[in-house]
Amino acid sequence: MFVYEKKLQYPISIKKTDPKLAKIIISQYGGPDGELGASLRYLSQRYSVPYPEVKAILTDIGTEELGHLEMVGTIVYQLTKNLSVEEIRAAGLDQYFVDHTAGIYPASASGVPYSAASMQVKGDIIADIHEDLAAEQKARVTYDNILRFCDDPDVIDPIRFLRQREIVHFQRFGEAERTKCSGLIMAIFFYSRTPCEVRRHCQHKWLHRLAFLLTHPMRGATFAR
Repeated sequence: MFVYEKKLQYPISIKKTDPKLAKIIISQYGGPDGELGASLRYLSQRYSVPYPEVKAILTDIGTEELGHLEMVGTIVYQLTKNLSVEEIRAAGLDQYFVDHTAGIYPASASGVPYSAASMQVKGDIIADIHEDLAAEQKARVTYDNILRFCDDPDVIDPIRFLRQREIVHFQRFGEAERTKCSGLIMAIFFYSRTPCEVRRHCQHKWLHRLAFLLTHPMRGATFAR
């Protein structure tokens, strides 16, 4: 169950409209690496995760991405509020306006509607976590690209906030990969077992210990003493 707080995660108050910039930023609303896809990816992946800690991370981040979706939608709305027909035409938004008026429609900057084909839910914790790591970096790069076209501080501040959260999410997924997936990775690549077999036949403790010793030999030796 979700509890909705009636405020944005980061305040947004844009004083000057800029439909050309909105046309770019909307990619993080419904583009291939946007917030809609991120929230659906993480909130769907969590069901098959065998570790409660990783399931909690996916739930937390997936929920936060819904808040980021709201932020991006707010940015696009404020950048396109009360535009004249001439401004719409000059920005190249006339085709969008015909289909959606001033509504916020999930699409990429190139106009391609959102598609679930841009995300994956594999049901395998190793595959899913590594997809999530890549997804956060792709979102970070998209925000980097958006910032190259921004000169309005009212837009730059929330975009920088969103970019920073992608980095934090990447770090949290990295922590999950190191602490919970290392033993599974060792079992799969060194013992030719699938994640399901590993979960079914062992408790992972020796696998985590082996992975730690192989990846941190000096620290592992100290820990052993």
